[in-house]
Amino acid sequence: MTSTLLFAYIGIALMLGLSGIGSAYGVTISGNAAIGAIKKNPDKFGNYMILSALAGTQGLYGFLGYFLLSKHLVFDISAFQAAAVFGIGLAMGFVCLFSAIRQGQICANGINGIGSGYDLFGRTMILAVFPELYPIIGVAAVYLIGSAI
Repeated sequence: MTSTLLFAYIGIALMLGLSGIGSAYGVTISGNAAIGAIKKNPDKFGNYMILSALAGTQGLYGFLGYFLLSKHLVFDISAFQAAAVFGIGLAMGFVCLFSAIRQGQICANGINGIGSGYDLFGRTMILAVFPELYPIIGVAAVYLIGSAI
């Protein structure tokens, strides 16, 4: 394995790892809030479950990024291509990491409100979409950069 290919794989690993870590944190934040809210209002479990799962999508976006870039992971990859894969992998990983954590916090606040008896499910879903936008833009960037190299 050449050092350029290794460099590209490090970028892929960072993208997968950071996006997965972010999703794990995000769903844990919202899941912890759901456990507390179930004690107050167990009838809304379906709402809690959906809101808890939202932050898990960033891990999927990181995985999708791997598939979009996998065609470039070849033995004779150029230094430029490897740098591009590394750079977009790192960027996508951090976008997903922070987006998932912040989305989990938004969902946790909504879950707490629903548990307290407020009708906040739809509004929380709308607000939780905002941090989701940036990993979606990141996937588009991965696709565009992958197409350009």
